[in-house]
Amino acid sequence: MSQPTPASMELPALPGDTTVAFGVADIIVVVFYFAFVLVVGIWSSIQASRGTTGGYFLAGRSMTWWPIGASLMSSNVGSGLFIGLAGTGAAGGLAVGGFEWNATWALLALGWIFVPVYIAAGVVTMPEYLQKRFGGQRIQIYMSVLSLILYIFTKISTDIFSGALFIQISLGWNLYLSTVVLLAVTAVYTVAGGLTAVTYTDALQTLIMVLGALVLMFIGFEKVGWYEGLQEKYSTAIPKIIVPNTTCHLPRADAFHLFRDPVTGDIPWPGLIFGLSVLALWCWCTDQVIVQRSLSAKNLSHAKGGSVLGGYLKIFPVFFIVMPGMISRALYPDEVGCVDPDICKRVCGAAVGCSNIAYPKLMIELMPDGLRGLMIAVMMAALMSSLTSIFNSSSTLFVIDIWQRIRRKASEQELMIVGRVFILILVVISILWIPIIQSANSGKLFDYIQSITSYLAPPITALFILAIFCKRINEPGAFWGLMVGLAVGLVRMIMEFIYSTPSCGEEDRRPAVLKDLHYLYFALILCVLTAIVIVLISLCTPPIPEEKLACLTWWTRHRKAPAIDLKNYKSEEPQINPANRESALVESADLGEEEAAAKPPCWKMLYLWFCGLSTGPTPTLSQEERAALERRLTSIEEKPLWKTVCNVNAIILLTINVFLWTYFG
Repeated sequence: MSQPTPASMELPALPGDTTVAFGVADIIVVVFYFAFVLVVGIWSSIQASRGTTGGYFLAGRSMTWWPIGASLMSSNVGSGLFIGLAGTGAAGGLAVGGFEWNATWALLALGWIFVPVYIAAGVVTMPEYLQKRFGGQRIQIYMSVLSLILYIFTKISTDIFSGALFIQISLGWNLYLSTVVLLAVTAVYTVAGGLTAVTYTDALQTLIMVLGALVLMFIGFEKVGWYEGLQEKYSTAIPKIIVPNTTCHLPRADAFHLFRDPVTGDIPWPGLIFGLSVLALWCWCTDQVIVQRSLSAKNLSHAKGGSVLGGYLKIFPVFFIVMPGMISRALYPDEVGCVDPDICKRVCGAAVGCSNIAYPKLMIELMPDGLRGLMIAVMMAALMSSLTSIFNSSSTLFVIDIWQRIRRKASEQELMIVGRVFILILVVISILWIPIIQSANSGKLFDYIQSITSYLAPPITALFILAIFCKRINEPGAFWGLMVGLAVGLVRMIMEFIYSTPSCGEEDRRPAVLKDLHYLYFALILCVLTAIVIVLISLCTPPIPEEKLACLTWWTRHRKAPAIDLKNYKSEEPQINPANRESALVESADLGEEEAAAKPPCWKMLYLWFCGLSTGPTPTLSQEERAALERRLTSIEEKPLWKTVCNVNAIILLTINVFLWTYFG
C-alpha cells in the first residue's frame, strides 16, 4: 500500500525508542512542584470550613472573582484539552480554535443570566434546581445519572488517557504505573481538602500552565519563522511515506481560516456558530463542574467578575495550544502527520493517525532543561486539577441527589463519609477503564468526546433555557422532552460506534445520516427537537401555579418565595425535608455532645480531620440567625459601582472576541 522505501530512508522512531534525557534539573522541579501543591492544598483546607456540606462542596460561599475566573479556565483546560486541541490543530488547522472562542459568549450568559437565577433559588446542584423548578423526582434522578455517565465516559476517561499518554511520551514510564501514582496524589488532596483546596491550587496551576505554554509557543514560533513561516511550512508539511492516490497527507487548504464550507468543511461554519453554542451552553451554564465554581462566589458581582476573567483567559488557548499543534506538524511531519497505518502504529500505537502526540512531542523536543520538568509537572497538575474538579462534583451529585433519596434520615456525618467513599470508587473505575481507553481508537478519542457530548447534552441545554425563560413549561413536558431527546441521541451514538470512520484510502460506507450530517448540526437539530416536544407536552398539561415559581425563573428571580415548596406540588409521597438541604449550607455537622466533651484519641482526631468532621463542640444557630444567613446566601443584590464595572468589562471582552472571529474568519 505504501510506496517502496529506499534503504537510506529511515522510519520515524517510536516515542518509546528515544529515551528523553530527563535531566536532574527536571526531576528536582517535578518533586518540588508536587510538594508545593500538597502544602497549598493542606493549608487551604485547614483554613476552609470543611465540616459542613456547604463548606466542603461550595467552598463556604466565600470565593472572590479572580480564583473563580482562573478556576473556570483550568477546570476546562485539562491535559485532555492540550492533547486534543493541539492534535486537531495539527490535523486540520485553526478552526478548532472556534471551540475556545465560542466559550466567551456562554461564560457571559452564565454570569448574567443563569447564576442570578441559581443563587436566588438557593441551590447547590443543577438537578436540585430542576427539582425546585418542576417538582417531582424523576427529572432530578435522570439528570444526576446522566451527568455521572457523561463524567465517567467522556471527562474522566479521556483526561486519564491523555495524562498517561503525556507521561509515556515524555518519561517513557509504564502507562499504568504513571496513572496510578497520578490518581493516588489527586485523590489524597481532593478527599482531604474539598473544593477550597481545588480552587486555590487551580488558580496557581492555571498561572504556571499558561506561562509554560507561552514560553513553548515563543520557542516554537521562533523555530518556524513566526506566523508567516508557520503558514508556509504548515502547508508543505507532508510525511515522506504516503498512501498513493489519496490526498490524506496534504494539509487542508483552508487550515488558516475559522469559517469553513458549510457542506464539505471538517468543522462547517454554521455548526461552529450555532451547533457549538448548544454544547457551550451545556458545558458552561448547566454543567455541575463549571457552575459549582460560580456558585461559591461571595456575591453576584464576584460571580460575574469570574465569568469575565474566564472569558479573557479563553482567548489564549488558540495561540498557545492550537498554533503550537500546527507548529509541531510543520516541524515533525513524519511523526505527527503520518498517514500510513503501519507507520502510525509504530509511532504512537494508533493506525488512524498520530496527531494526538503533537503537543507532547513539541514540548519534549524544544523545551530547555528544568523548564521541561516544570511543564510536565504543570501538565500533570492540569490533569489533577481537571480530575479533582470532576471527582468533587460527582461526589456532590451522588450524595445530594442520589444518596439522600435512598437514606432520607442520613446524618451530615454520614453524607460527608459517603461522598469521600464515592470518590474512591470513581478512582477505581477510572483505573479499570485505562486498558479500554488504550485499546479504544486513540486517534478518534477526541472526536468521541465532542460527538458523545453532542448526542447527550443538547436536550439538557433546551430544558434549562426553557426552564429559566418560559414560565409555562411544566414537569411532564420537561420529562418527556428529555426522554425523546435521549432516545434520538442514543440512536445516533450507537450508529457512530457500529460504523467506524474509514482510514486513509478506504471507501466511506457509512449511511448518509452519519456521513453527511456533521455532529454539530446534529446537536442543533436535537436541541430544537427537544424544545418542541417540551413546549407541546407542556401546553397539553396543566401549568404550574404562578406563586410557586418565585425565585425560580428569570422573570421571577427578585420575588421572594413564600413558605410553599414545589417539592410537594407534584408527588405526595414523603419527600426529603427541604429544610435539611438548606441547613446543610448553614449548619455544621452535629457530632453528639459526648464526643466533644471527652477529647478523642489521636488516631480518631486524624481520621476526623481527614473526613472534615469537627472535633470541637459545634455552634448552633437561632431561627433569626439562620434566616439572616439564608437571606445572605440567596441575595442577588449588587453595588451599582461593581455592577457597572462588570458590564463595561463584558462589553470590552465581546468586542475583542468579535474582532478575533472576523480577523481569523
